[in-house]
Amino acid sequence: MADNPAFVTNDDEGPREDHHRAGQHQNGTAPAPPTLTLDVKVKPESDPAPASAAAGERQKWDKGVEFLMSCIALSVGLGNVWKFPSTAFRNGGGAFVIPYLIVLLIVGRPIYYLEMVMGQFSSRGSVKVYDVSPIMRGIGIAQMVSICVVIVYYAATIATAIRFFIASCESPLPWANCDVSWTGLNCVNSSSSGPAPTFNNSLPVKTSAELYYTHSVTGEGLLTDGEFGVPDWKLTLCLLFIWVAMTIMMIKGIRGSGKVAYFLALFPYFVLISFAIYAFTLEGAGEGLKYFITPDWDELLNANVWKEAVTQCFFSLSICFGGVIAFSSYNNFSNNIYRDAMIISWLDTFTSLLSGALVFSIIGHLGHLTNETDYTKVVRPGSGLTFITYPDALAKFEHVPNLFALLFFFMLLTLGVGSCTGLITSVITALHDSAPRLKSWKTVVAIGVLGFGLGLLFVTPSGSKLLDYFDYYGVQFVTLSSAIFELFAFCWLYGFKKLSRDIQFMLNRRTGFLWQACWRFITPLLLVVVLVFGLVKSDRPEGVADVYHVLGWCMYAGILLTIPLWAWFEIRRRPESTLKKRIIAATKPLSDWGPEELEIRKKYLEFCDNYAPLESRWSRVRKLVRRGDKTYNVAV
Repeated sequence: MADNPAFVTNDDEGPREDHHRAGQHQNGTAPAPPTLTLDVKVKPESDPAPASAAAGERQKWDKGVEFLMSCIALSVGLGNVWKFPSTAFRNGGGAFVIPYLIVLLIVGRPIYYLEMVMGQFSSRGSVKVYDVSPIMRGIGIAQMVSICVVIVYYAATIATAIRFFIASCESPLPWANCDVSWTGLNCVNSSSSGPAPTFNNSLPVKTSAELYYTHSVTGEGLLTDGEFGVPDWKLTLCLLFIWVAMTIMMIKGIRGSGKVAYFLALFPYFVLISFAIYAFTLEGAGEGLKYFITPDWDELLNANVWKEAVTQCFFSLSICFGGVIAFSSYNNFSNNIYRDAMIISWLDTFTSLLSGALVFSIIGHLGHLTNETDYTKVVRPGSGLTFITYPDALAKFEHVPNLFALLFFFMLLTLGVGSCTGLITSVITALHDSAPRLKSWKTVVAIGVLGFGLGLLFVTPSGSKLLDYFDYYGVQFVTLSSAIFELFAFCWLYGFKKLSRDIQFMLNRRTGFLWQACWRFITPLLLVVVLVFGLVKSDRPEGVADVYHVLGWCMYAGILLTIPLWAWFEIRRRPESTLKKRIIAATKPLSDWGPEELEIRKKYLEFCDNYAPLESRWSRVRKLVRRGDKTYNVAV
């Protein structure tokens, strides 16, 4: 602990006032009762002061509904509409949906609620929140690296949506009919609603929407084996535009993004529901929906499917990326985050299933057009699936297809901006917590410049392969591993009892047995099993040479190396005399851990001294039953 802390941490009771044990008499007599002080000045080499004390008052959401809408824009975004359908298709449709729903219940919702609790209670970002156990702060750093990878390829995906948005102004839609330059393939017009024509050769049959994406937008279909390609100039301009737009929006801070969140959260549902009304009526859509909802029970034993389900759960809810912790850290202390977590998690599930149903209904229609029942031969699984299936359906709209195309790709744009700005906020929050004097606009501009430079990799013809590669080694396994360490830090090193006490003080709510079972046992054990089997049996990205797979594993190990390195650094800087005492001290919360505002912290200390857990509903019922069973003897 610090040399002169205002508060120390007791293993059983949490942060409380310093009782000056060092001043006790040797003969055992107790000193005079201490006076409660709220002096938070500590030596910088031990326990750094709160960011708010050094850089003024922390920003807060103007309204609770702005926080809710911002979290919806963050969690319900590209992970649902763009990534979920492609992941489900790559893993067998219905074979993936059942594990995904199970994982959402026992992994996604518990972690989402836990991250909201830790962020709001401490008013700290995704790195500083590990003041709860400084030895584990490397988890936040590893997650920051993973976030940066996601931000970069999310922005490139938004650039592709902008490219389609601009092309939607052309009449007819440029992907509606086959182009004469697409030679060597049997092309079927996407605008056609009838069966595909018969061809006299054995070449594969492709729709004009797929060929437009692979040949005219990305150039992937024009590459030969071993080629990498250069960034497409149109996609580069789109990438530049989106980074400039996000930089301007982020300079205003969370208050500026909160105002935009209303539109970012609600507009996509208007487009998705309108699109669903049409897509579900396409001929052959029923077969695609049947493929999406029919489970393959044998695949429940496939470790790769479970690994993909857990990873998709992280993407869908944006958990273990730091965004949820960062957003909730700007909340008022008593905001009802339990209600918000339940609303967002159920809404996220609904959005993923709606997007999946839309895409698979369109895939079923494509199978009907190409007379193909093996849907893996209809479209190629991958990150570009959304940019093939949705444009194909848009080309079949009989009335104002351009208007619907503009609305749809503008929806993708808004979803991407909502997700991307939320993740950028977590990075900015972590940097400002560590360096409060850092100018906000300089941080945002630096992130924008670096993001654009790195994003050029993903607007090359090999961009989709690179996206799968970096996502596999730099995001999927990193988030799985960091989630295990995160649960260990919050629910074991800090402890479930203290966590329950903090929730009761903040929300006046009892934490039930199911939350304890998930946080301490079920969720981490499932994550460990999925991680181990995923490392051993998961399918590696295709089209990548073996040497690059070696570099990928080195990247994964290098990112996770920040966890033991920071632990070693934290142990070394402790002032205790022995190694054992240093390790134990490094696992305890810093002296300034707790509510940010001093008045609330004072009440918190008093609450810890007199803490009594709330009774469960069953306990109250049993008491009422016992009262009713009482009998009285009356002497006559």
